[in-house]
Amino acid sequence: MDMEQQVARHYSHGSLERAILDALSASGKDIEHLAASDLSGADEFHLGWWAETEELAHELGFSRDTHMLDIGSGIGGPARHFAETLGCRVTGIDLTGEFVEVANALTRRCGLADRVAFEQASALDMPFDDATFDGAILVHVGMNIADKAKLFKEARRVLKPGARFGVYDIMLMEDDALPYPMPWAATPETSFVEPVDTYRSLLTAAGFTVEKERNRRDFALKLGREMRENAAMHGAPPLGLHILMGPATPERLGNVMRTLERGTIAPIEVIVRAE
Repeated sequence: MDMEQQVARHYSHGSLERAILDALSASGKDIEHLAASDLSGADEFHLGWWAETEELAHELGFSRDTHMLDIGSGIGGPARHFAETLGCRVTGIDLTGEFVEVANALTRRCGLADRVAFEQASALDMPFDDATFDGAILVHVGMNIADKAKLFKEARRVLKPGARFGVYDIMLMEDDALPYPMPWAATPETSFVEPVDTYRSLLTAAGFTVEKERNRRDFALKLGREMRENAAMHGAPPLGLHILMGPATPERLGNVMRTLERGTIAPIEVIVRAE
């Protein structure tokens, strides 16, 4: 089994759409008429969650004229948010076939299928012509990709000159061993967390100019504490990241939050422009 197959297998569930729909029904949602925000408990699979997606959308400044690429789109949370709030047309790609199927199904239920579509593809070999897209995002994906130089070269290839690219990944702040399992990898074999300097240099080498960089550690920690306090007071909601991660959810989330608190890692947002 090659690396990409291992990564896809890590994220596969088996009956994910049914589990999400059951959780939505238990939450009192009309599963035939959903808003993108109804799904945020499970489809914002990154530190900072829905709030960070809003921040990223604000920073990038995309509009209705933007055809955006979501690289590693998961089950479609950020893509649907950009389409619903900014009116963007969005194409998402992901390695995990089940994620792609669920992303398209949920998008139809949100009434966004005319603006958002997902397909199974590798970020290292994207099935698009040169200069196809007006902008792109990469949200908590690079931790699963060893060859980031190739990743960023591919991103630059499919983006038009002047396009903005928002990268939001967990990055290494101190040279300490990470505990596993983590949300993105059960073992170190499929985990490739790198320092922000590495991202910056590889993005520049690929033909991007860095416009802005933000460390979102404190933001993510604050939201994490609020979520834990709310769950302690009111109980865990039916729809949450446990739907995606299964029984290992407490250990995976505990590992990432403790490592974040120690300052070993941080979620870093980097906004670049294609030259």
